[in-house]
Amino acid sequence: MTKPTSLSKIISDPSCVDDYDPNSMPVKQAREFIKKFLTPINVIEKLQLRDSLGRILAEEIISPFNVPSFDNSAMDGYACLAIDFQEKIALKIVGTSFAGNTFKVTVRSGQCVRIMTGAVLPIGCDTVVVQEKVKVENGSIHFIDTPKRGANVRYAGDDLRHGQVVFKAGQKITAADLGLIASLGIGEVSVYRKLKVVFFSTGDELVSIGKPLETGQIYDSNRYTLYGMLANMNVEIIDMGVVRDDPIALEKTLVEASQKADVIITSGGVSVGEADYMKMLLEKLGQVLFWKIAMKPGRPLAFGKIGHAHYFGLPGNPVAVMVTFYQFVREAILMLMGQSEPKDLPLLKAICTEPINKMAGRTEFQRGILYLADEGEYRGEWVVKPIENQSSGVLSSMSMANCFIVLGTDVGNLTINSYVQVQVFEGMI
Repeated sequence: MTKPTSLSKIISDPSCVDDYDPNSMPVKQAREFIKKFLTPINVIEKLQLRDSLGRILAEEIISPFNVPSFDNSAMDGYACLAIDFQEKIALKIVGTSFAGNTFKVTVRSGQCVRIMTGAVLPIGCDTVVVQEKVKVENGSIHFIDTPKRGANVRYAGDDLRHGQVVFKAGQKITAADLGLIASLGIGEVSVYRKLKVVFFSTGDELVSIGKPLETGQIYDSNRYTLYGMLANMNVEIIDMGVVRDDPIALEKTLVEASQKADVIITSGGVSVGEADYMKMLLEKLGQVLFWKIAMKPGRPLAFGKIGHAHYFGLPGNPVAVMVTFYQFVREAILMLMGQSEPKDLPLLKAICTEPINKMAGRTEFQRGILYLADEGEYRGEWVVKPIENQSSGVLSSMSMANCFIVLGTDVGNLTINSYVQVQVFEGMI
């Protein structure tokens, strides 16, 4: 596929991309298109190490010294010389090496040193024999088993070498990364500033919590699921509420949102048959592509830019909002945050306990309950049971489920006990 030069070029001349079809966009192709037109933030700030958890490194971390910086013992035991490895020989204990201290006497043949985990390996020693493998008598040790030379020694630089690149720019900092950076004596790191994300819902039928419902109205749940998903991504969140289907109100909100944030997410207003205000305004205010994704749920999707802000127009159905967020918006946000290589959501294999009716030619994300069977014909196997009601308007199906059953474009009807691929909800962000 030839890379388009701009969003506006595709909008004005879709034929510039040979396989571009906005009325039947495969999931994979939509993801690739979105990636091409993302502009990650580049503003850098310095943070104390503890405050950097979940942020994206803006500069590489280089080890200022070897880790560990000295040869040390991996076990409690006795440091000795390999030339003394004979079962009948007795080695005299000439002292003890504790962690945090240096044993200053050079150890010679026929001698050994009691040593604790993490203690510096005494000069002259090349091996540590674990304490369970020796017998101690009269201030000397006897080998129960003949050890191997170099056993139980952690050498300087075994973990990291001086000058080694520990983390590249674009790394998302995890709890383990905090500890590793701290082990290098680094207390401040350079990270990209937080991504600012605005979201709001559209529709005259939507009512915010706390207000009474009139006939034909429903409470807006999409802003709460969006908030929950965004909160897990460590971005700055701006909730602009519910905006009625009024062109003046919508235009004002879109302009304000584009001035406040790096990303705008809306739910509702992009489906065929809905009020045309949103589509008209998006075309007026920015460069926005409208796609019919070959997927279920979540067929309508809009993507583009309003001013400098990236825009994602999601469907109005509650389940479709979550599916499209996880399949398209999640990865885009990670890239916009500065993460260099966001990890794909892992696909696991499981046995499906029910037959599935599915139309080939589109990707489906059905909700399921994944579990390890402890009895019956599936004992010891990972199995998944589809939720009975797969309607995109039934949000309770997302609460009951713990995974998506991912049925690819080429998959058709499946019989019971078929193997399927699943995406586990836990850890998606």
